[in-house]
Formats: sequence, C-alpha cells, structure tokens
Amino acid sequence: MRLALLIFDIGKSILAIYLITGSNRGIGLEFCRQLKERGDEVIATCRSSSKELEDLDLQVASGIDITSMNSILNLKNKLNSLKVDVMIHNAGIAENNQLTNLSAASLKRQFEVNALGPLLFVQSMLENLRHGSKVGLITSRMGSIEDNTSGGSYGYRMSKAALCMAGKSLSIDLKPSGISVALLHPGLVSTRMTGFTQNGISTEQSVIGLLQRIDSLSLKTSGNFWHANGEILPW
Repeated sequence: MRLALLIFDIGKSILAIYLITGSNRGIGLEFCRQLKERGDEVIATCRSSSKELEDLDLQVASGIDITSMNSILNLKNKLNSLKVDVMIHNAGIAENNQLTNLSAASLKRQFEVNALGPLLFVQSMLENLRHGSKVGLITSRMGSIEDNTSGGSYGYRMSKAALCMAGKSLSIDLKPSGISVALLHPGLVSTRMTGFTQNGISTEQSVIGLLQRIDSLSLKTSGNFWHANGEILPW
C-alpha cells in the first residue's frame, strides 16, 4: 500500500514501528520480510519500489532519495507526528574506486549517499523519534581503518568510515534524549551490490543477526560497531 496517510489498526497488536531506507531489494527487503513475519509494523522507503516489496503488502514510500532534502521533508510530512521505534538506514551504494581509476564525482556521490544522507535523515526526523527509539546504521567493516589490510575501494571505505564517525557522534548527542544508535556490519552478503558473490551469506542469515543486534541495543551499548554475528569490530 502507498504511504499517503499512515493509519494503524488500534486493535492490532504491534510489537514496534520500523522505518527502513533502501527497502526495495537485498538486505532492506529482507528486513521488511522478517519484521512483518514477526508482527512489527514496517514503513518501507526507497527511490523506486519493486514487485517483491509490493508483494509484502507493507506501507511503502517510494520516490524517497536520502540525498534530497526535499524528498526527506516530503516523507516527514507524510509521517506527521508518528513516532518510530526503530529507524534503519540501509540505503547505500558501492562504486569501484582503485588508485588507478579515482573519480572525484564517484567519491562525492558515495559520501553523499553512504554518510551525509543518513546523518541528515536522522537530524530531520528527530521529532519522529521518542525516548527509547533506536537508530541502526548499516555500515561496513570496510570502513574500519584498523581492519583495512587490502587497500583500494577508496570511495566506499572513506564514506563508510565517515558514517561510523557520524554514528558515534549521534550516539553521544542522542543519549540524553534516550535514543540509542548502532553501527552495523551485515557481513559479506550475496546481493546485487556484491555481484551475488558465492562467498557471501544469504540476506536471511545476515538480517537474523542484524535484528538480534538491534533488539539487544540499549543506551549502555549505544555507539558500538558490531558485526551481524555479534563481534565488536575495531574502528
């Protein structure tokens, strides 16, 4: 169903309300699937929807580009005063930037989508969060400086490192408001972004772990950098 006006069945037992960016495929789509199966209410946002997402019969807000402030404000107007329990920033891009083919435009584009977009999204949606809300930022261990042993991937690595820094600062700034933040690495997942690598885990396995990390998140553990399997990753 399209997100024209959010109306929830008061008589329905809802565990929590989740808002997910980048929901039309891959990890975002699997988040939607698993959350619906366990009874949560999902607001799925994306630039363009997909048949797989539409078939889940969720509240879908398509045309949402996290790099466009007008797009974000449009979503905020549709949400009105609705409070979201968990906000998951899954939207992201990866482009090939090796030392031999660096592109300033590509580096900037990845920074805007992977780091600046999620930060401005959270800042714009603060009124839709409440004491006890959680923010999950899907980052990558490729954003870890200590873990970088192979080099390359300049735009992706730099943008994910920036997202980790933004998330750490958010965890400090939002703690007085009772909002916790998690930096989450999904693992090497077999999706279109990774070329459906045969070495990767399934989206189902990844999201099971990611939801476990989000479910257990608290103000005490806010700001940590987790692998989906529960491992604390180095910065």
